[in-house]
Amino acid sequence: MSDYYLLLGSNMGDREKNLRTAIQHIANKLGKVIAESSMYETEPWGKEDQAPFLNMAIQVESAFEPLVLLDKILQIQQEMGKSQTEHWGPRNIDIDILYCDDVVLNSEKLTIPHPRLYERNFALVPLIEIAGDFTDPVHQITVDEIYDRCTDKKEVYLYEN
Repeated sequence: MSDYYLLLGSNMGDREKNLRTAIQHIANKLGKVIAESSMYETEPWGKEDQAPFLNMAIQVESAFEPLVLLDKILQIQQEMGKSQTEHWGPRNIDIDILYCDDVVLNSEKLTIPHPRLYERNFALVPLIEIAGDFTDPVHQITVDEIYDRCTDKKEVYLYEN
């Protein structure tokens, strides 16, 4: 069994419902959801002329290897009708693998840890809530320390529904 840390995001439709539905699919198809962060409203990153996102991090215990888990995540996104017409554009659901235990993986299909995690407050803030003391296998510092060094100026707000 492996512990995965995933980031969920949505900025189209009923964003909160999209995240909850994704968590149900993950629990049914990937493994046991061990921890969930709060939801955070975040400014778009990369392409700024779009609606704000809701983001959250979850920890999942799964028996699947990373590339198999990625395929299953892509299936979940497809089943949920993921619509994204442009890179970093609006989408009803996005599920990213941030970490898998202390795995370091660089393949054409998947990179773990997520390569842009270190520069994105919208990923780090929810992750800190459930895994602030997790040690990054590449930099050998905690998620808290990564956040302290992050230069992203985008705001992340606790979502009050």
